[in-house]
Amino acid sequence: MTALCRATVDTVALHYNLRRIRELSGGAKVLAVIKANAYGHGLVPVAKSLVDADALAVARMEEAVALRAAGVGQRLVLLEGVFNRSQLELAAANACDLVVHSHEQLQLLEAFDRQSSFTVWLKLDTGMNRLGFRPEEFAGVLARLRSLHAVRKDLVLMTHLAGADELTGQGTRAQLELFEHTTRGVQAERSIANSAGLLAWPESRAQWVRPGLALFGVSPLPGKTGEELGLKPVMHLGTELIAIRKVAAGEAVGYGSAWRANRDSSIGVAAIGYGDGYSRHLGNGTPVLLHGKRVPLVGRVSMDMITVDLTDHPQARVGDSLTLWGKGLPVEEIAQLAGTIPYEMLCGVTQRVSVEYLR
Repeated sequence: MTALCRATVDTVALHYNLRRIRELSGGAKVLAVIKANAYGHGLVPVAKSLVDADALAVARMEEAVALRAAGVGQRLVLLEGVFNRSQLELAAANACDLVVHSHEQLQLLEAFDRQSSFTVWLKLDTGMNRLGFRPEEFAGVLARLRSLHAVRKDLVLMTHLAGADELTGQGTRAQLELFEHTTRGVQAERSIANSAGLLAWPESRAQWVRPGLALFGVSPLPGKTGEELGLKPVMHLGTELIAIRKVAAGEAVGYGSAWRANRDSSIGVAAIGYGDGYSRHLGNGTPVLLHGKRVPLVGRVSMDMITVDLTDHPQARVGDSLTLWGKGLPVEEIAQLAGTIPYEMLCGVTQRVSVEYLR
């Protein structure tokens, strides 16, 4: 059975983006961030496609366990770390690196009496004010970690940039300076750059970069698309026309009569809606691709369907394919029209959308 609503994930483009990131990183190792179902692209298939990454990163223990159960053997980093003894034991059993960002996590490691040991990524809070130790705590925490049998000597120092997409702001520069000042003289690898840092702040690249969105060919920088940055879109979201109907001038289409025809019109109905992850906030005029040409969304996005104006495209037929985003129609543009960010659009693709992997 061929699904009407489908996402195509191009793993060739994924490999291309990884190579591009390596070129940009100046020789830094790549920690490929594939949390949140690989940003909607499929956790296990993406992990198995990224065999050339130096390590993989997920947010939570459940994601790590799923990867190991699927046979993924690469180095694996838990970005949120662990939160109790049972999770710590799971992390040991699944050979995970741990991000340590709190005193509670430090105490768990101090109480750990197994033979296993962990590579720790010690997180410093330089201004995100979310997770991490404050600069004045850093030296003491580092000393405690280095005294533990459960912690390997090859730890990594890290921080997270709060506004690397703000190219003219001083916040990122201040964070970089604070991180450098706090960690000066410490013999350890460092990791600072997320996708935006990698692309916009060369001084943040250090020994490890942590791309997420950029891996999938999408720009984290406002006003830029991934393709403009030399990346290739990995996800193509498409559907089909399931009906075409005539609407007379003055008639309304869809819930709330949010669009009314100003001429006799041909309206296409397509099988996608907010139940599939296509945002209800997208309004009249949002572009959809038909045979490579843009046609406008008209009327409200409903749970299972959208309607598009085909009046100027009389060649359209039921069964024709439509592109909601992908090559030729950047998800960055669609996200902006929805009043959100590309991350949310990609992660919002729901489980009822059929996914095909191109290899």
